[in-house]
Amino acid sequence: MVSHSGLLTVMERAARKAGSKLRRDFGEVEHLQVSRKGPADFVSKADKQAEQTLVEELQKARPDWGFLLEEGGVIEGDPNKPRWIIDPLDGTTNFLHGIPHFAISIAVEEPLFGGKREVTSGLIYQPVTDESYWAEKNRGAWRHDQRLRVSARRDLADCLIATGIPFMGHGNMAEWSRVFGAVAPSVAGLRRFGAASLDLAHVASGRYDGFWESGLQPWDVAAGILMVREAGGFVSDFRGGDQMIDRREMIAGNDTTHSKLHKLVAGALR
Repeated sequence: MVSHSGLLTVMERAARKAGSKLRRDFGEVEHLQVSRKGPADFVSKADKQAEQTLVEELQKARPDWGFLLEEGGVIEGDPNKPRWIIDPLDGTTNFLHGIPHFAISIAVEEPLFGGKREVTSGLIYQPVTDESYWAEKNRGAWRHDQRLRVSARRDLADCLIATGIPFMGHGNMAEWSRVFGAVAPSVAGLRRFGAASLDLAHVASGRYDGFWESGLQPWDVAAGILMVREAGGFVSDFRGGDQMIDRREMIAGNDTTHSKLHKLVAGALR
């Protein structure tokens, strides 16, 4: 049985504690207090409580580390130490509509020489299915103790591709429509399940053969980027550049699928 680092143990313990509260609230979703923070962008009481639980648990273990949080923004820490990048509830709209497809995403971003930063650990936890996906740099990607590998499919006609669709107040519908028009006729199917972290975990596990989306945020993808790469996959922006977490667009897949998707996406956006 594979064993992960003490840091991953800290991350999983925090995710499971927050996840147990999300499961409880999900069972009573109709009673949640909900506020709006933007068009069709809901923040639930459960979302905020999950983030608070994660921050409290992780601060106990690493009190001098900073945070980049979906809800709470930046919490400064020692600039020479890593920071946490957290989405406490990726798939909030699913959650609030009683759809059991959402996750907690936690990543560790370490400072490098010259002001650059690099994600070296990531965890994506699905509270409803109790699936824990994790990855560490140069140690592979895993679901529990099962090693993950990206899909081996090479022909787009056999590939199932995940994406995110723009919605009210979010994303560029005209751009997405052009890309959809280029990709959809070439693949076996498209899926939009509403949680980018899980989309990337499923690319890493070979459930999906590829993924593209724009309008992303660092907390959506930080753990997932590492997971895909550690599972043998490739991640880039729409122009083929090395995907950093502060970019808002992404293509992911195995070497061939990524290359073919990139060609279709780049062609659609010329």
